Amino acid sequence: MTFDTGSLSALAAGEVFSDGSVVMADAIWIMISILLVFIMAPALALFYGGMLRKQSMTSTIAQCALASAVVFLFWALLGYSFAFDGNNLGIIGGFEYALMNNVPFDSAVVAGSIPDLEFLVFQGLFAMVTACIVIGATAERVRFSAIMVFLALWCVFVYAPMTNMVWGGGLLSPGYLGEIGLTSLDYAGGTVVHICSGVSGFAVAMVVGRRSKRIIKDRPHNVPFMFLGAAMLWLGWLGFNGGSGLAFDERLINVIAVTIISSFVGMIAWAAVQTLQVGRVSVTGLCAGSIAGLVGITPACGFVDVPAAVAIGAITSVLCYFAVSFMRRKSGVDDALDVFGLHGVGGIAGAIMTGALAVPALTDTPGLIYGGADLFGGQLVAVAFTFAYCMAVSFAIMKVISLFMRVRLTEEEEQVGADIVEHGESAYN
Repeated sequence: MTFDTGSLSALAAGEVFSDGSVVMADAIWIMISILLVFIMAPALALFYGGMLRKQSMTSTIAQCALASAVVFLFWALLGYSFAFDGNNLGIIGGFEYALMNNVPFDSAVVAGSIPDLEFLVFQGLFAMVTACIVIGATAERVRFSAIMVFLALWCVFVYAPMTNMVWGGGLLSPGYLGEIGLTSLDYAGGTVVHICSGVSGFAVAMVVGRRSKRIIKDRPHNVPFMFLGAAMLWLGWLGFNGGSGLAFDERLINVIAVTIISSFVGMIAWAAVQTLQVGRVSVTGLCAGSIAGLVGITPACGFVDVPAAVAIGAITSVLCYFAVSFMRRKSGVDDALDVFGLHGVGGIAGAIMTGALAVPALTDTPGLIYGGADLFGGQLVAVAFTFAYCMAVSFAIMKVISLFMRVRLTEEEEQVGADIVEHGESAYN
């Protein structure tokens, strides 16, 4: 059995061709994946809210809920066209699909074997989830209106260009990197989703500043909600990674297997390190370890085998553990819910290990240990460019917003809590 480079990577390389016909099995599987990915936004609301003070539960739910609506709408009207319009400028596409024009519901033009409208929805949910991840970095001090304005602009000027550069045939696609003897692979969003969200969250946290020392709590107020949110994320991730092949085929079996294995290994690795460091294992740590494993395997899941998934889960989890510890104690940046420590560092580790461990049986551009130096080099370039672009543009967007509106709560408002100050309702009676 042989495989191509994976549908999104093949799309980026210009290798997906279609006569417009829809493969019904593929369309059904992507519809299931859409349902799985959709639950990841409310999952993040529960996961993030449970980790914060009880005075921040309602505001976290509100931010994730409205961010989902705002970002998906901006994606559908403009972001999708900027990402996948074939009139490519290297960083961003054109307006061919703006306002959802020329996006058929009954034929496959862009994505090979599923209807274009289904592909738009599936990719829009990726944008939605990525935006909700960003929210975690600025929790408990950014104003509701400010983060909504930021995410609307971020969707158009950060997320859509990143999607174009990686999956839309832009600067980080095989076509462009091939001109300098390199290539890059990202199966389900190591750069587009995780490095992008982690770095964007870090940039915004730098702009809005730290929370008051009086309200920073290291312990979650609701462990069951946090665990329920993590479990829902875990389930949704199967559609997130599994759907990124855009097909119901043999590769899907491997993708699901390595995704589950990496998450379990990540959990075990985090538990082991936490035991060695502090002498006990917390539920928060178990959840974080599983997510670290999931983040690490995301860019690699279509290109690696089970032994590689074990290595990715273990290494990513350990790196994320120490990254979270550093961010909390020494970085000087208040990344409230470890967005950079988990998603940023985990995405970087996963992308680089994709370049090292991709197997010849699953891609024509294998990793470094199989002699594929061009892939390893390309992954380093993709990681560095993603970091620089997302940091610079996200920082600039929030800085500009701060010139026209108040972006954070006052210390007194933080103490009362955004639940009451901004939404007028508490989560608990």
